[in-house]
Amino acid sequence: MKRKILAYNFEFSETLDRLRDRFDVEIFERINPKTDPAFLHALKTAEGIVGLALPVDKELLDMAPNLKIVSNNSTGFNNLSIDEMNKRGIMGTNTPGVLEDTTADAIFGILLAAARRIPELDQFVKTGKWKQHLTRKEYAIDVHHKTLGIIGMGKIGSLIAKRGHFGFDMDVLYYNRTRNLEAEEKYNAVYSSFDTLLMESDFVCLMTPLTPETENIMGEREFKMMKKSAIFVNGSRGKTVDEKALIEALRTNEIHGAALDVFQIEPVRADHPLLQFPNVVTTPHVGSSTHETELKMAKLAVENLEAGLTGKRPKNLVNPEVLD
Repeated sequence: MKRKILAYNFEFSETLDRLRDRFDVEIFERINPKTDPAFLHALKTAEGIVGLALPVDKELLDMAPNLKIVSNNSTGFNNLSIDEMNKRGIMGTNTPGVLEDTTADAIFGILLAAARRIPELDQFVKTGKWKQHLTRKEYAIDVHHKTLGIIGMGKIGSLIAKRGHFGFDMDVLYYNRTRNLEAEEKYNAVYSSFDTLLMESDFVCLMTPLTPETENIMGEREFKMMKKSAIFVNGSRGKTVDEKALIEALRTNEIHGAALDVFQIEPVRADHPLLQFPNVVTTPHVGSSTHETELKMAKLAVENLEAGLTGKRPKNLVNPEVLD
């Protein structure tokens, strides 16, 4: 009898076929894991879960007595209640080292889009408003030779710095828990205090992981410290930003604009105030969403799952203490 695996929001047929050869796989997409009866029933016998953004908390774990591993198809794993999983001896894995360049492309892309007003001016053309030479009210702002401030100089932050430094001759400031000497050497990045970065940057790019320390790291005080000509870019997690404070900063012209790939609640509702500003570029958490990168992540998620279920140490174990 094959061991039961649940695939949650995991839509890659190439990797699912590989799993089906060895396991009994049940697929669940776009369901509420708190209430879906088929999912709740399947949890009772599941030994592994692979997928994206499933809230793995005490409530779910109490219903999954046979669970041995949860393989996240993402770099982040804040959806996993690690303490609860450790109590039960359940492994958790993620898929790092795959999406960094792709995400850096996307975040620098929305930075460019906000600065050059690309979505707004795209609609300007498509709705027939382009009838004469542009006037000052349609002008955008330059990116080259400006100052890029990066909060969180990890792998993705470093690659954003690379794009800014080599592609646009930007000066790079960064704030991080520890100094990134490699980024300083390669991209002339300058280690800065948090407040100095906010005050001196033309683009403030937030790339921190979500932790208790970084939740709402950008709030009313921080937006007021930014230049009125600056653009705020969030490629981290929605809860790193106080959205009410951001809305107020945009409403009162405390900052020039914003580019957001993440929101506190996703999918963002259609009537969300942030969607009403023409100077805010929004994308639906697309950082890693290319065919090539998502397939690489899916394959790695499956490899982690298979290792955990066959007595091997998964390559990307996020709670190694569970093996002690």
